[in-house]
Amino acid sequence: MSTVLRVLIADDNPVVRAGLTALLTATEGIEVVAEAADGREALRLTRLHAPEVVLLDVRMPGVDGISALPHLVRLAPVLMLTYSRESEIVREALLLGAGGYLVHGEFTPDDLIRAVRDVREGRPHFTPSAASTLLAELRTSSQPQRTVAQSSERLHNSVAFGLSSREVEVMELIASGMNNQQIAATCFISEKTVKNHINRIFAKLQSSTRSEAIARWLGTARPGVSGHG
Repeated sequence: MSTVLRVLIADDNPVVRAGLTALLTATEGIEVVAEAADGREALRLTRLHAPEVVLLDVRMPGVDGISALPHLVRLAPVLMLTYSRESEIVREALLLGAGGYLVHGEFTPDDLIRAVRDVREGRPHFTPSAASTLLAELRTSSQPQRTVAQSSERLHNSVAFGLSSREVEVMELIASGMNNQQIAATCFISEKTVKNHINRIFAKLQSSTRSEAIARWLGTARPGVSGHG
């Protein structure tokens, strides 16, 4: 890892890009290697300049941030930096691999610099509205919803496997495709605590892998039937 943290800024607003560039380049140990006005340019410039962190807006013309995100996260950690605070967008960004979510107007320059450095190290950052909408989304998704059949199935599973309410939340997030870091950020707990929950969940579901646990939880495998892998 280089001593200078290389950052790419993707935002369609040239004033925002200029302000972010001025702030970051004035910070010792950070260099802005490129600026992009849309998702397509962000992907091209990320491949060209190999930044260590990408700051990504959500709403941009052409290829937007959410569309570009799954491609960008394969190349560098991505920190969402946007005015969009809708819970659906926050949740989708995390599911697609974003390392944090900052909403303009809710962070100081020091907050941003700390977030950029931490995201490179795999430590997520959220500003208040992103954190609160994410928590509201989590609480909603953990309540019985959509259909009676789905609700009764989840209730049956939690009783059948003996999972606690927190373990049910973690298992639902595992089934949605989140990794440990994303689950920790969503539940506001440490990754170590997530691992402890997962170990208990795997024991209760008699599973040794995520895919096996998901299969049992979603009802495509029966309790007590051991699998491999």
